[in-house]
Amino acid sequence: MGPYRGVMTTTPEPTSPDAAPATGERADLVQALRRHRDFLRFAVRDLTDDQARQRTTVSELTLGGLVKHVADTEAQWATFMQEGAGTAPDIDWESIDWSNPPAEVAAYADSHRLRDDETLAGQLERYDEIAQHTDELVRTLDLDAAYDLPKAPWFEPGAQWSVRRAVLHLLAETSQHAGHADIIRESLDGQKTMG
Repeated sequence: MGPYRGVMTTTPEPTSPDAAPATGERADLVQALRRHRDFLRFAVRDLTDDQARQRTTVSELTLGGLVKHVADTEAQWATFMQEGAGTAPDIDWESIDWSNPPAEVAAYADSHRLRDDETLAGQLERYDEIAQHTDELVRTLDLDAAYDLPKAPWFEPGAQWSVRRAVLHLLAETSQHAGHADIIRESLDGQKTMG
C-alpha cells in the first residue's frame, strides 16, 4: 500500500504462458498505466449503480460514465496502436447538427454515461479486459511505429503519432479522468483518494 489511503500501488501482472515480462521502458509504461487505472478503480469502489450514475457536481460527468468513457477511449487507442486511424469514422465536426447528430457522435456522447441497462461491475470487468489487451500491446508492439491521426479539430492536420505517444496520451487521459472521478466521489460521499 502506498500513501494514497488504500490505493493499490502495484497490480499483479497477468501473464499468459507465452507472454514475455515487460522490461525497461515497456515495464515503466505498463506500470504507470496500471497505477492510474487503480486510482480510477479506487474512486468507484463500493458504489451502487445508482450512485455511479449520479451527478454530484455542475459537470455532466458521473463515476460510471467516466469508467465507461475511459474504457472506450483505451479500446480506441489500442486499435490505433495496431492499425492507425483507418477504422475511425470520418466526421465533419464543424458541421454537426447537434440536435440530430450522426450515429458516431451520438455513440460518443453515450460513451460518457452509464445507461440503465448497464452496471458498474460490468463496465469494470470490460475495462479490465481492455486494459489487459493494452498492456500486452505495450509489451509487444514497436513503440516507434507511427500512424496518421484521425481527422478531428483537436489534432493537427496530417500529424502522425507513434505507438509510444499514443500510450503516453492514454496515460494522460486515464490520470486526468481519475482526478475527475476523485472530485466526483468526494462530492458524493466524502471519500477521496488522497488526504
